Amino acid sequence: MSPSGGVTRNTLRQQIADALRDEVLAGRLPPGREFTVKQIAEQYGVSATPVREALFDLSAQGLLASDQHRGFQVREFTVADYRAMAEARALVVEGLFRNPAERVAVRPEGLASIRRRAGEAVRAAKGGDLDVLIGYDLRFWRELGQFVLNPYIADFLTKLRVQAWVFAVHRLRRDGMDENLLWFGHEELVEAIARCDHEQVHAAMHSYYAHALAWADRLEAREAEENAPGPSESSGSSGSSGSSGSSGSSGSSGSPASPEAPGHCA
Repeated sequence: MSPSGGVTRNTLRQQIADALRDEVLAGRLPPGREFTVKQIAEQYGVSATPVREALFDLSAQGLLASDQHRGFQVREFTVADYRAMAEARALVVEGLFRNPAERVAVRPEGLASIRRRAGEAVRAAKGGDLDVLIGYDLRFWRELGQFVLNPYIADFLTKLRVQAWVFAVHRLRRDGMDENLLWFGHEELVEAIARCDHEQVHAAMHSYYAHALAWADRLEAREAEENAPGPSESSGSSGSSGSSGSSGSSGSSGSPASPEAPGHCA
């Protein structure tokens, strides 16, 4: 293959991977959605090779599950998965700031861009624009990750960040967003990092992860309530009235303003 052919294929591979990742993050490819290399190749009008490579790249990032016979499937993350992501990221960041002089190098020339990302993420969150919020939030954390001296740690944190949004996006679209429940600490965090104020960095990150875990608690409680047997299942004599009561309760808990309504920036 000629060098230009290799560049073209690699560019196609990245473009397809980026396009599919955007579809997943936008919630247009929901969890459990199955597709094959052939279907994606026909959709984008390209050969199978760059599509296959792109899908394997997304599988390696944990966004897709692959099956030899059924093709690929958008991965379904559970609340337990999300909780584990938040805890893993918290542990890694705590480790980074135990001795930041050896693990983190803040470059002043990079702060202006990160401040812009932070401001845009906060405005999108307050405006309820989920697509814009996800984009700026991911850029914000990715650019912060460039201050981490160990590239493997930075890549790991970025991977977890994307996976957390894959978990969150369809739940946020399903239940709506309440700005009072969103985490708006981007700007406070970047200013603490700019001042090298490690105590405030810890405080901002503790607030962030506490928010994530509190949302996980609410989601677990909601799922437990939804999966609990209704009155009609436990008592045959109260069939119709029990069903009506259960329906009313479910409608109330599904309101965007309810305690179960998610509103966390992944």
